[in-house]
Amino acid sequence: MTEKNLLAELASYLFSFSDTETGRTPSERELAERFAVSRGQIREALAILEAMRIVERRAKSGIYLTTREASVEALALFARAGLPLDPVRIYEIVEIRKIHEIKAAELACGRATEENYERLREILTQSEEKIATGQPISQEDRDFHLEIVRATKNTMFHQICTAYYVLGEGRLPVYFSDPERGRRSHMEHLQIFDALLRRDGNLAQALMSAHLQGAESYWKGLISGETGSAEADLQNA
Repeated sequence: MTEKNLLAELASYLFSFSDTETGRTPSERELAERFAVSRGQIREALAILEAMRIVERRAKSGIYLTTREASVEALALFARAGLPLDPVRIYEIVEIRKIHEIKAAELACGRATEENYERLREILTQSEEKIATGQPISQEDRDFHLEIVRATKNTMFHQICTAYYVLGEGRLPVYFSDPERGRRSHMEHLQIFDALLRRDGNLAQALMSAHLQGAESYWKGLISGETGSAEADLQNA
């Protein structure tokens, strides 16, 4: 079992088999037996989960879930493992993502290379083709935004923003199942791309802010129940 798979499966197992009142989980020995790995491997995996603020190891007491303090990376791990996510926490992540991507648009205006511009052109062309055939542009939307972040030439920035999109992997196809939403988003992408080409940081920031307002409003609607089938949507997010 790879480290990545062990982390996801271990996190899922801890959620399922921890004490509902105390949060205490099975011991290292029990976990090692359950996953047929050494206690050393379990200990290393738990150290990573502890760094993500998913668990806390207490001396002479045991292992406890501490998911209320979980990091963005931890939430991304939960999403990969198919674990339920707190919609309010997800909305908070969307809000932080908006702040980061607005800044990314400004930085990209000064740092983007022709390679970045060419990749953005390819993504926009792919979006047009999908819209023309009535397909959702969820993948192209993700790629467009992350390419702008990549154009900042800040790898940590890119890693953080990638985690945001992992959280929304199940939600984006639903969000873009509305053809009109896809067309509107694509037109806004074209405007942002034009601002990037002109290296107009102020305009790029303003356009990105207005663009991401739609996603923010969408999540507000889901949380408040204003969007149809909100409860079912949140379960699938």
